[in-house]
Amino acid sequence: MGGLRALAPRPLPHPRRQPARPGRGARPAQRPRPVHPARRGRLDLGGALVRHHGLLARREGPVLRAVRRQAVPAPDVLRDPGGGEAPVSTPETTAAPAASPISRAAAIALGDDALVLSHRLGEWAGHAPVLEEEVALANIALDLLGQARVLLSLVGDEDELAYLREERAFRNLQLVEQPNGDFAHTIVRQLYFSTYQHLLYAELAAGGGPFAPLAAKAVKEVAYHRDHAEQWTLRLGDGTEESHARMLRACEALWRFTGEMFQPVEGVEVDGERMEAAWLASVGEILRRATLGVPEGPRSGAWAAGAGRQGLHTEPFGRMLAEMQHLHRSHPGASW
Repeated sequence: MGGLRALAPRPLPHPRRQPARPGRGARPAQRPRPVHPARRGRLDLGGALVRHHGLLARREGPVLRAVRRQAVPAPDVLRDPGGGEAPVSTPETTAAPAASPISRAAAIALGDDALVLSHRLGEWAGHAPVLEEEVALANIALDLLGQARVLLSLVGDEDELAYLREERAFRNLQLVEQPNGDFAHTIVRQLYFSTYQHLLYAELAAGGGPFAPLAAKAVKEVAYHRDHAEQWTLRLGDGTEESHARMLRACEALWRFTGEMFQPVEGVEVDGERMEAAWLASVGEILRRATLGVPEGPRSGAWAAGAGRQGLHTEPFGRMLAEMQHLHRSHPGASW
């Protein structure tokens, strides 16, 4: 700093054997002594360590560790664990591969439906109207992601199928790729798809085909998805004038994507006509209770129904896919 010179550091005496500070009185200073005097007598070191029966051998340490596997099992960490159903993505569910090319094509179609819709619902994180609804949508997205992982793993590597395919290689319905829009738009999309998915998984679970194990587990999750969408449809449709108007617009806008759901898919052995009749009856009854009514427009768009299953998608899907695949493509081979 110009003409300023740093002062030489002043040497400090060692902390041990320093003279004690004189007290308040006129007494002489105490004799020099160590700062930390040695403890005398018996030092209690505690009793023998009794290993908890829930800990792994030779891992008697802190409960939480900076490693993947914790030494304390779930009963010691979670309150009342094991009360719910087993998740879809369990080893017994993923053990059996899809045997035929037809089954593989069906697994990709159903897996893409779940994958794309899970990403769309995940976009609500941090933007939902209320915190409780943000958690509910995130849970539904995670359920769908678990289904997608199981289905895509029947075909090959789930990460490669999700992040390295081009747009035309996806076989999802055009309905699930539609943007979230406002909350009413999301609820109507969820009502249309979850009602269809519940009927589909119920049929697959009863059929005993290659997708029966997955469907038997997933149908319980999808029943909650359908109930969640139904309750919000009734609440918004029969609510304020604003919520009613928004629900009407959403029902009309998404109605043209519903016809594709019941087009035949190779490897999905269900009665499409019976499913479609049951879907129309269920959705129609909910819409009437919500004072919305069934839309009168066509149930297919400018393209023939089934376009999404053929790899033809709407414009918003390309933008969504670019966002979903960006990180994986930017850092290929990276791992946590």
